[in-house]
Amino acid sequence: MRNLILLILIGCCVLGRAGEVPLRDFARHPQFRDAKISPDGQYLAVTAIVENRTVLALIHLADMKGVNIRPLSYEDINQFWWAAPDRVMYTVAMHSGSVATPIGTGELFTVKADGTESRAIFGFRAGGGTAPPPKATHIEPPAVSERATGEFVAALRDDPAHAIIESFTWIEHTLMSDVYPAAYRIDLRDGRKTPLANAPLRGATFVADHHGAIRFAYGDASPGSALQKVFYRKDGNTAWEEIDGSARDQRIVPVMFDRSGESVYAECLGDAGVGGICRWNVATRKLETLWSAKESSQAELVPTFDGLDAFAIRTSAGRPAHVLIDKSAPEAALLVTLLKQFPGVDVQITSASTDGRKVVFLAHGDDDPGVFYLYDSVAKKISKLLDREPWIKPPQMAHMEPVSFKARDGLALHGYLTRPLGKEETHNLPLVVFVHGGPFGIWDTWDFDRDAQALASRGYAVLQVNYRGSGGYGSEFMTSGYREWGGKMQDDVTDGTRWAIAQGIADPGRICIYGASYGGYAALEGAAKEPDLYKCAIGYAGVYDLRAWVGHNDLAKSVSGANFIDEHIGRDEADLWERSPLAHVDRIKAKVMLVVGGADERVPKAQGESMRAALIKNRNEPEWIYERVEGHGFYEEEHVARLYQSLLAFLDKQIGATSTTASTQP
Repeated sequence: MRNLILLILIGCCVLGRAGEVPLRDFARHPQFRDAKISPDGQYLAVTAIVENRTVLALIHLADMKGVNIRPLSYEDINQFWWAAPDRVMYTVAMHSGSVATPIGTGELFTVKADGTESRAIFGFRAGGGTAPPPKATHIEPPAVSERATGEFVAALRDDPAHAIIESFTWIEHTLMSDVYPAAYRIDLRDGRKTPLANAPLRGATFVADHHGAIRFAYGDASPGSALQKVFYRKDGNTAWEEIDGSARDQRIVPVMFDRSGESVYAECLGDAGVGGICRWNVATRKLETLWSAKESSQAELVPTFDGLDAFAIRTSAGRPAHVLIDKSAPEAALLVTLLKQFPGVDVQITSASTDGRKVVFLAHGDDDPGVFYLYDSVAKKISKLLDREPWIKPPQMAHMEPVSFKARDGLALHGYLTRPLGKEETHNLPLVVFVHGGPFGIWDTWDFDRDAQALASRGYAVLQVNYRGSGGYGSEFMTSGYREWGGKMQDDVTDGTRWAIAQGIADPGRICIYGASYGGYAALEGAAKEPDLYKCAIGYAGVYDLRAWVGHNDLAKSVSGANFIDEHIGRDEADLWERSPLAHVDRIKAKVMLVVGGADERVPKAQGESMRAALIKNRNEPEWIYERVEGHGFYEEEHVARLYQSLLAFLDKQIGATSTTASTQP
């Protein structure tokens, strides 16, 4: 614990070299990831890196004394929740010698707020499962052993000895989305479970009411499907009934019950059909629209301090904003005050004591990974708690500007432009088109983006386009990207690039395209489809031969993954080959860098190796970055730092100015 307090005290003093931000700073994992106050307001739980491992720090706020909960030497604390006023539930992720990225074990652990009674209550090491080595003193013998993945569903306000979880049984060659989960009330002390519900569909998510009854279950209509089904029951004992979603304006995805228990807040299509937040009355089945999106469906409910209702909706169209549902709520008054006190940043209330006397909030933005603060409503005082990444100095960071333009077929597209600090009005900048992965249901947002910041710190403008298929803009926008790899999705990125040229932002002779996963595919496909537009292309964990990939990846081994490929990408071999960068490698004029992880199961290394061989055969030998133990995206800080250094050196050589070449030091 002393190590954690020391980190808090010296965090403000971690400085970079004068005049530039070391690339290594962008590669570091956050020092503090999450911070949540206990329901009784007495303790703070924090995930922090201590001696290169993520620990759970439990701090008694009255005297700032506490304890660090450390998993085994090869594990990190992953997620955590206050499951009761005096007890935290948490999960762990395991490091393997062959894979750098830690992988969740599916187990659930609990510990009292004072650091005592720490034990596994669910999972394969519980009870008769594989026992940890004796040195793992944080684990005591629990009651039950299961080969399953557990997920926290809800705390029980009137029963602090129990919480609600859902369980996904492990079945070979399946994902969680292939399994019918079950909900249980679990004893937080010994792991004994009481069944509450069995899901009526695979991969379901449960929603409980405020009395602990499982009332909703929702999920994909079939494994891997884009359509969703929602089931409802009037109490914890009646049979499930499917809510009719045939009428588009009546489709909902339940989120949480309101204070009365008579209605549930839900995601809906809204008045414009793009998205919204509604209230669905469980008795009358009538839907009341509370907020409708005009262009971006990105929204989330902000709960009251006691968790029994919602008082605001946080939206993210361009930049984050809030819509108040209950303007008279004390939470609303505090939020308005905080937004005024922290102008230009995103303020998120992350946790609060049930009585609202103590509130933890995160202030973060495009130039700041964030700072956790504690608000004391009795003292009317705000205290700084933790800098998530104290080595990042916001005055040295660039800013993201929301942009919009029309695709060639008239579809409205949105994205973000990051220009180097001090060059916000400069024209004809070297540009990196940075394509997000996913691709479906993922989108770029206004927030701290370490890749964009690393590029901007060395003089590059960065354009991020939320092409069709991205999430955050309604279901129709997302589904319009299905089976459009190399088609309209790619055209959207191209149209964004040409928009940046037409606006005078980009120097047409100094543009490169870069991305990871699907973004890696788009980078090489862009270079093949538009050979005169991009001077270089960086493919990071990208798919380059769709024909080979659809049958050789971790998704293909499961029912839901195979269905996802069928619906979203397709199986026609001739069509897949035509949409593959490997098939058109002879068209690529751009210089290429390929970044590959040897332990990548989503996009096996053979994809990169095949592309590399084809480029060499066509006398365009690529820069080759390979890390044997990395998976689908690099995890180890040293590997990420070296990647940034190589990436910037490559860009400098292809499109950079002389003045930026010297600033690629790690």
